[in-house]
Amino acid sequence: MADFQKIRLRAAKRKGGEAELATLLGPVPDNAAVADIPDDRILSTMAERIFAAGFVWRVIEQKWPGFEEAFLRFEPKRLLFQPDDFWHDLASDQRIVRNPQKIKSVRDNAAFVERVSKEHGGFGEFLANWPAGDQVGLMAYLGKHGSRLGGNTGQYFLRWLGWDAFVISADMAAALRDAGLDIAESPTSKKDLDKIQAQINQWVADTGLPRRHISRILAMSIGENHSPQSLREYMGDD
Repeated sequence: MADFQKIRLRAAKRKGGEAELATLLGPVPDNAAVADIPDDRILSTMAERIFAAGFVWRVIEQKWPGFEEAFLRFEPKRLLFQPDDFWHDLASDQRIVRNPQKIKSVRDNAAFVERVSKEHGGFGEFLANWPAGDQVGLMAYLGKHGSRLGGNTGQYFLRWLGWDAFVISADMAAALRDAGLDIAESPTSKKDLDKIQAQINQWVADTGLPRRHISRILAMSIGENHSPQSLREYMGDD
């Protein structure tokens, strides 16, 4: 495998220097702090990433105050008490993006969040206590027990909460392959995901960097060289 410092140097050169690259990495995540996130904000973040998947993120962000109103501030208990008519009417509610399958996922995930919260003293507590070096296991859990939380959606959900998550974008996967990791071009198998997890964990041990930063450096080291400004606009406050 290529030395990570060489990958970082390449990313820095593409972005205009180490100082510029550092501004694009985002804050250092704190998994322990996720324990303090209330269940309604957990469910809100889940829903936002689900509705943003395959859609223009900025549009979802601009409409989000309407989503908050329509979905009763995403309080799981309140949502679970709503009758079928409440959910049926949301399919024609102009405050939100009217996608029936994604609307249904909010109902399903309200039950998911409520169940896990009861078992662990809060969904955030559950996430905070999950081993940082086993994101792949957490992704599998979210994909199996949650609704529409598989693939990159689950990864972005974790990152948006502040959990130290890598995101296996096309560029990140390409950078891993370029560095010598034997994975598919679009790695989705358990075998490939385990290889990615092991390599990221090794680089964390070697560099002391969070997984989020390693992920972003990899993605910025290869592929189309987006300008720092365009990346900031794309990432928003993330």
